[in-house]
Amino acid sequence: MWTSVVIVLVVVLAALGIAVAVIIGRARPILKARITETLSARFGGRVELDSVDVSLLDGVGVSGDRLRIYPPESVVAAGSSQPLIALQHFSFRAGLIGLLFEPTHVRSVRVQGLQINIPPREVRRQAPEKPKKTGGKIKILVDEITCDQSRLIIGTAKPDKDPKDFELKHIKLRNVGPNAPWRYDAAITNAIPRGEIHADGFFGPWETDSPGDSSLSGHYNFDHADLNTIRGIGGILSSVGDFKGQLDRIVVDGTTETPDFSLDSASRPLPLHTRFHAVVDGITGDTYLDPVEAKLQNSQFTTRGSVINVKGRGHTIELDVDVPQGQIQDFLDLAVKTEPAVLTGIVSSKAKLHIPPGKERVVEKLGLQGNFTLQNLHFTNPQVQDKVDMMSLRAQGKPKEARPGAKDVSSHMNGTFSLNGGVIRIGNLTYILPGAQVNLEGIYSLSGQQFDFHGKVRTEVPLSKMVDSPWLSFLLKVTSPLFDKKSGGAEIPVKISGTKSEPKFGLDVLKRHSKSASAGQER
Repeated sequence: MWTSVVIVLVVVLAALGIAVAVIIGRARPILKARITETLSARFGGRVELDSVDVSLLDGVGVSGDRLRIYPPESVVAAGSSQPLIALQHFSFRAGLIGLLFEPTHVRSVRVQGLQINIPPREVRRQAPEKPKKTGGKIKILVDEITCDQSRLIIGTAKPDKDPKDFELKHIKLRNVGPNAPWRYDAAITNAIPRGEIHADGFFGPWETDSPGDSSLSGHYNFDHADLNTIRGIGGILSSVGDFKGQLDRIVVDGTTETPDFSLDSASRPLPLHTRFHAVVDGITGDTYLDPVEAKLQNSQFTTRGSVINVKGRGHTIELDVDVPQGQIQDFLDLAVKTEPAVLTGIVSSKAKLHIPPGKERVVEKLGLQGNFTLQNLHFTNPQVQDKVDMMSLRAQGKPKEARPGAKDVSSHMNGTFSLNGGVIRIGNLTYILPGAQVNLEGIYSLSGQQFDFHGKVRTEVPLSKMVDSPWLSFLLKVTSPLFDKKSGGAEIPVKISGTKSEPKFGLDVLKRHSKSASAGQER
């Protein structure tokens, strides 16, 4: 009896196995045809699918390998040879009955190794005609697509540009219909600065004949972006904002917070906050900023300009910087190792900033030139400030009051500057304080190890009235023709040299001698 039962069971199982094999065998070509026809109808191009597998364990499981979707024929004819969409593997589950009817409804598809290649805008525009409708229809409907380890590459036909390559760590698409926007939730790995971006919003509808024109909108969070991945800059940045536009032209409005922003020329972290409006060209990777409103510690300023992608080298940054009324010590603390800052005061400046591409430290390749005005100046080195205060009193004819610790004088300064290779060059510097006007030009290194300024000091009174010793006053009267002016007062050549800790002030005798000799020759 038991033998008969076993034989019956074996026969039944064999029959079921044959039935399953028949079903699977018939399901494979059906599903493969539905998948390729659906995708071809949706994207308007050729579809290639290497293999499809079907399993009947726990419902109907479908998987496929090496799927490729090509652009429309007109775009291919214009020179686009890469698949528009390529993926290594996909899988989904469907009801057995659903396989017998059209369209097949799928709740969730999981994709691995997705790569989206957007052809260059120039190639798409060269297409001789819009793609012809394939005549196919949608035979599979999907509620949700989950993609892991994907890439979005936006091509460019410009020889000096690199394609934009985005690493999409994880992305989930919902309500994936043919004619409506898809809701998405994405985790994107940003290369420079290194960090993770989380974005959610709407994408599409997909523009079959011009994918770069597909709409995109949403909100993003960029957390723990490591600025140390940019050589010469330090700090951890976070940013939030909103964006909208097309895939190849995205308008972004957002803010950034960097509580420990620093340049390695000083390695002194300062808080930096920005609010910005930008247009990102996804085709070229170029970003246009207009404006960026920034606050560095206690100083506010605005910038406008561009960050241009340069093939194989990085980016060229060009910015116009406007500081209406900042604190000079904030900018010195950021860039110069001297501690405390050489001077304090209120700064107003307009400058052009240029950072070329390359692997050098930011400070080494940073170029900056413009003009500045400084008010309410105070030198933090007491010895320097004492010399300034005493010079002012002597220049006013008050030599008896010129003693260390005298009351700080009110002074201001203006001039032009340029920064290259970590060295600031100051030109046309005019420093005005009670009783005197100082005109200088020279260089100052960001390391604080080099001062080299030459110029002249013009005073209200002659040299003989700048000392409180009668004997010394008499001697100066003898030498006054070398320095005194016919209109009154004196003109004294001076130089400042040394280092941040030991600045040296003195007469520029060689310069005076050279001028006197020239004047004698002219006479």
